Amino acid sequence: MRARTPLAISALLVLTPLLVALLGPLVAIDPKPGLPYESAGLLGTDGLGRDVLSLLLIGGRTALGMALGAVVMAYLIGGLIGLVAASTRHRWVDETLIRPLDVLLPLPSLLVISVVAVGWRASPLAITLAVAMVNVPTVARLVRAAALDAASGPVVEALRMQRESWVGIHLGYVGRAVLGPVAADIGTRITLAVFLVASVNFLGLGLSPTAPDWAVSISRNREGLLLQPWAVVAPALLLVSFTLGFNLLADRLVHRTRRLAEAKA
Repeated sequence: MRARTPLAISALLVLTPLLVALLGPLVAIDPKPGLPYESAGLLGTDGLGRDVLSLLLIGGRTALGMALGAVVMAYLIGGLIGLVAASTRHRWVDETLIRPLDVLLPLPSLLVISVVAVGWRASPLAITLAVAMVNVPTVARLVRAAALDAASGPVVEALRMQRESWVGIHLGYVGRAVLGPVAADIGTRITLAVFLVASVNFLGLGLSPTAPDWAVSISRNREGLLLQPWAVVAPALLLVSFTLGFNLLADRLVHRTRRLAEAKA
């Protein structure tokens, strides 16, 4: 049923918080601090007397930017490892690349990110790198599994005999072969990255407690939920909208990939 959700609804759920994160800082104003948990203004004030609407407009770049940046880095690193492991003709190269990543797979992701966040407190780059690193092993294994058939097939052998470059073969032909599984995985991986980044910030282990980040705002203002609910509800709605929309889009991609595979069979 989720795969049959209209595309417009899924896109709207994703684009709304994404546009707020991208364009919000361009139109946000820096109002004078007021009283804590006031109802003045469109969405009132938070526990520090700051305008909630202004915080929403400038807090999305860290909340979503760190998660999206982490997924990009995870695929740049893990994807390259997976392609090399799948295309190598030497088993020892495959083992050398993949086996060390197996050691990282059992480690609890949130624990690893929390340790990094404590060591480099209030550093968006450190959190982004930590989230990327915990995703590299699964990304590498996914890309390797998806690329094995294509990388060992007769088409690749023919391209090698024609002296095609490694980049042309594996980022061209093999890359197209793994595009479907990767596209389906990206939706759920971005959702996981948003959850990890938000969890670290919510627990107070990431950004500064006064940062306008959406997860930090939820954590800081949850005690005043009954006094001024928008300080918590508004950023929570944006995070839920983004993750739900991406899940719906990922389901559509998985459903479409499955149908294409069945059609080819």
